[in-house]
Amino acid sequence: MATLVAKPNRYDPYKNFKFRVKFGTSPEYVAGISKVGALKRTTEVVEHREGGDPSTSRKSPGRTKYEAITLERGVTHDTAFEDWARKVWNFNASDDGKGGRASSLADFRKEVIIDVFNEAGQKVISYTVHRCWVSEYQALPDLDANANAIAIQTIKLENEGWERDADFQAPDEPNFE
Repeated sequence: MATLVAKPNRYDPYKNFKFRVKFGTSPEYVAGISKVGALKRTTEVVEHREGGDPSTSRKSPGRTKYEAITLERGVTHDTAFEDWARKVWNFNASDDGKGGRASSLADFRKEVIIDVFNEAGQKVISYTVHRCWVSEYQALPDLDANANAIAIQTIKLENEGWERDADFQAPDEPNFE
């Protein structure tokens, strides 16, 4: 059976249910995040052809865009999602008599760090998502007295790219011997 190159004793890929998220330079993880959308980028294809070769076209990479990332968590008294969303648009700012302060331009963007852990709880992969800002905030879901579900709030983060922390080295995995 083939093994993974970085960890020769590991045969299985990492699970998707052990992760934590940090906002900005805070050393603390954001409480209660239960779902993180996929990190996805798409590069447009630019087709062109040479004048002397009319039967075929060539393809070159064009503009790259990064898809927005959605974070979900159960509704609690923690206001981290709401506080960040308010930096992009503060409903009451227009009433403060100072005008033009509806957005916190100095700090509405943040770096987001997504850490993935193995089954033993050791951090094994880390990604930094650059220049994120909240484009969509859902404070409460549809409320239904007949439902049996957790109330989930979400934020949608626009971003300008992400990268894996290449300097991070996964630790040796523990055993029971």
